[in-house]
Amino acid sequence: MQNVDQELDLKGLNCPLPLLKAKQALNSMKPGEVLKVYATDPGSVRDFASFANISGHELLASEEKDGVFIHTVMHK
Repeated sequence: MQNVDQELDLKGLNCPLPLLKAKQALNSMKPGEVLKVYATDPGSVRDFASFANISGHELLASEEKDGVFIHTVMHK
């Protein structure tokens, strides 16, 4: 199980806010630190996958539990 350094509860926010707030959080984190984001916007699944591809950060997991999308991203 990966340690999580920071968590963001972004439930109720619509695209692109979950990703923008996650990017802001990652900017203040160090390489190797892990951010876990909770979002209810289904578009966040696509957004976080694309962001990881473009930014070089590693998307460790994206899962959905009871309508909440949980994205775990490692700062690279």
